[in-house]
Amino acid sequence: MSCVSSQAVAQIAKPERTIVVYGVPDGLLDDDIMVDILIIHFQKGKNKGGDVEVIVYPTSSQGVAYVTFEDEGVAENVLKKEHQLEDKRLHMGYPLKVSLYGESVFTCMTCILSLSLLKERCSLEDLIEDLKKNLPNLSFGPLDQNGMIRVQGPFWAINALQNSLLLKIKHSSSEQQMNVKEKVPDHRPNSSQTKSRLHLEPRNDSVQNASEEELSVSLDTDIYYYMRKFKNKFYQKTLEQYGVISHESVGDEITTIYLRNNNTKPGPSQLEHARNIVENLSAELLNSLRKTTLPLKWSTRTEKQKCEQACKAVNTQYPDVLVIWYSAHIDIIGSSSDIYKFTQEVKKIGNFQKEPWR
Repeated sequence: MSCVSSQAVAQIAKPERTIVVYGVPDGLLDDDIMVDILIIHFQKGKNKGGDVEVIVYPTSSQGVAYVTFEDEGVAENVLKKEHQLEDKRLHMGYPLKVSLYGESVFTCMTCILSLSLLKERCSLEDLIEDLKKNLPNLSFGPLDQNGMIRVQGPFWAINALQNSLLLKIKHSSSEQQMNVKEKVPDHRPNSSQTKSRLHLEPRNDSVQNASEEELSVSLDTDIYYYMRKFKNKFYQKTLEQYGVISHESVGDEITTIYLRNNNTKPGPSQLEHARNIVENLSAELLNSLRKTTLPLKWSTRTEKQKCEQACKAVNTQYPDVLVIWYSAHIDIIGSSSDIYKFTQEVKKIGNFQKEPWR
C-alpha cells in the first residue's frame, strides 16, 4: 500500500476497481494519517469494503481521493453504501460521496457556489436538500451565512446542477447574475488555485428578437477544445444543415455554446436537432478521451524547453492527440493508449532522468 501523486491517477486507475471519494476533510490531520483512516474505512465489512490496492490522496482537488480495490466486486458494493467517515482521530463524522472512476479522467470538479441571489426567494436549506436528492452524485459542503457552498462531483453532475440552477433563476423572474467560482478540477492541477467565474443567467440579449429562440449546451472546456480542433468540420456542417448559428462563452472549466436559428430554416425543431447532435458528440468524446497533465512548475527554463520540444516532436506521431500549453503545465488529451504512448515517447526523446512532470 502506498500513496501516490495525483498526476499518476490516469496511469494507475483501474476503471472497474477505482472509486472517486468526495468530502474528505482536508487540513485536519497529516496526509499520511488521513490515508490510514481512509484505508481502514474502505476495508471495513460494515462499509461493504475489502482489500485496498492503492489510495491517491491528497489530490489537486480539495477533499477528493481515489481508492482502487483489489476486487472489482468490492468497488461495486461500496457504491451501494452511504458513507460516514468516522475515527477517534477525527472530532466528528464526515459524510462521503463515492462514484465509479470510469474510463474518462474528466471525473472530478470542485465549485464554490454563491446562492445569495435566491436567498430572498426561497429557503436555501430546502433548495440544497432538493439538489442533494436530485443529484446524489454530488457532495455538498456546509452552507455559510453569505450563501456560499462548496460542491464536488463529476462533470456531468456539475453540468446538471448548472442547468437546474438556470431553471431556478428563470423561474425566479430575476435578471441578476449568479456566480459560480470554479476551482480547478482534478484533471487540471494548479497549485495556485486561481479561481474563475462562470455566470449562470438566463439569456436576455437586448438585440435578440423576442420571437427568436435560443438553446444552450454546456461542455467541459477541454472537450470543447478537442471538438473544435478535430471535429470542427462535422460541427460546422451540423450547424449549416439545421440552419443554426452559434456563439460560445469559454470558461476555464465549462464552456457554454449558445445556438440560435439563422432564419434560413426557422423552427424550434431545428435547434433541438442541432443541440442533440452537439450533446451526443460531447458525451461521446467525454466517454472516450483520457487526459494527463505534465506539471512544469518546478522545472527550470531549460527543462521546460526540452519538454516542449519533445512534445512537439512526438505530436507529429500522434496527430489525434491534443496538446494544450500553459505556463506551469501541459495538458495532453486523447485516447488512453495514445496519451500513454505519447508520454512514454516524450520521456524517451527528451532522455529525462526524472519525469518533467515530477
